[in-house]
Amino acid sequence: MTEMFSADGWLNTSIVTFNDFLWSYVLVAALISCALWFTWKTHFVQFRMVGEMIRLLGESAGKADGEKHVSSFQAFAVSIASRVGTGNLAGVASAIAIGGPGAVFWMWVIALLGSASAFVESTLAQLYKRKEKDSFIGGPAYYILHGMHSKWMSKLFAVLITMTFCMAYISVQSNTICGAMQEAFHVDSTWMGMILALLSLSIIFGGIQRIAKVSSVLVPVMAVGYVLLAVVIIVMNIRLIPHVFSLIIENAFGLGQIAGGGLGATMMNGIKRGLFSNEAGEGSAPNIAATASTSHPVKQGLIQALGVFTDTLLVCSCTAFIIIISGVYSSSSESGILLTQAALESEVGSVGPIFVAVAIFLFAFSSIIGNYYYGETNVRFFTKSRSAIVILRVITGGVMVMFGAVASLDLVWSIGDLFMGLITICNLIAILTLGKQAFRLLEDYQRQKRAGIKSPVFHRDLMPDIADEIKCWDTPIG
Repeated sequence: MTEMFSADGWLNTSIVTFNDFLWSYVLVAALISCALWFTWKTHFVQFRMVGEMIRLLGESAGKADGEKHVSSFQAFAVSIASRVGTGNLAGVASAIAIGGPGAVFWMWVIALLGSASAFVESTLAQLYKRKEKDSFIGGPAYYILHGMHSKWMSKLFAVLITMTFCMAYISVQSNTICGAMQEAFHVDSTWMGMILALLSLSIIFGGIQRIAKVSSVLVPVMAVGYVLLAVVIIVMNIRLIPHVFSLIIENAFGLGQIAGGGLGATMMNGIKRGLFSNEAGEGSAPNIAATASTSHPVKQGLIQALGVFTDTLLVCSCTAFIIIISGVYSSSSESGILLTQAALESEVGSVGPIFVAVAIFLFAFSSIIGNYYYGETNVRFFTKSRSAIVILRVITGGVMVMFGAVASLDLVWSIGDLFMGLITICNLIAILTLGKQAFRLLEDYQRQKRAGIKSPVFHRDLMPDIADEIKCWDTPIG
């Protein structure tokens, strides 16, 4: 069945050709330009308010406001569940294999700057969120409709993000899990796909409450375990760290290329894989950011900006250092998760591929359930029909998981890149248009903090010009 989706087929070739145009001439410039603009207009919020981000995350982690309440920490955990996945282990490896070590530098750049975009989009999601029976709901489709008053664009985004996360991205996660399991345990991809589909369906049929609870437990465990292993490997090879940084910086600007690709390929792959991993500006995290119950929209914006740092500067860097320290990227023909497994095997022996297989299972499985919720949020934007949600769950947890299990690595990544590019364009247009509202909210939050208010609150009367479109801020919730 795998031959059916061969990487050299006409479908993959066509998608790759369009992706090269889209990323080379449109998205790289748009992402960096928007990130720089938001960094400037928020006065470098992602750097000067890191302490407040950490304080807010700790504050929300200790709250238990009701059985059906999604806390800021749970919303953070679900967004990290989606972010910390295949992109961190397989995506980083692919970027290095194609663009060289310098791709890591551009991943860092898009994370440091893009976290300002993440702040803006998640703050807007909180501002325009809507109340449902058990929780809040919102995201780009909602702030495009109620903030920009564009029905066609909001519907287009809802369709694109559902296809991106419930189809393309879930196929990528499934493909990576199955590849890792086959390499480590010789488990047939078809059987692994069936097992993964059953597990996925069992979680996503529980809705956002079950997804949030599973993610809030699974995410900290998997992230801490992987980071600890990386720290051990880095300490064992501490003498090589200056050389690793030297390779990254030299290669980032086209100097002394080792893995080939040139400056353009290095930048494009670093930024592309960085965006796939941290999703800053893409319009995905706002869907879960909107579900959090908080007293001020800026709180969730700050927490989600911290999520970008956690994903790229911490977890992605761990993978990059392991691969570069091992040196296997320069001599191996492997890419994706197999390259990460080969790098770990060279450092810790035969247990390496097994550890990666277990880690990628946890990382990518958490991404599957987190990605599914983004799709559900946007299907609910169109319809409240229970049958539509059931169909989505079956297609997502069953059909697309199985597709990813049997499709080729190149095809699923190409499809993911295509849809990632399309939804990012839509979202960047929206947050550029509405960004001034996020800036006003940040100013209000800072004004209250300067006045000695420990936990700032927001009421829609503070923005009378758009108060009619703000529905969830009659009484602050804290």
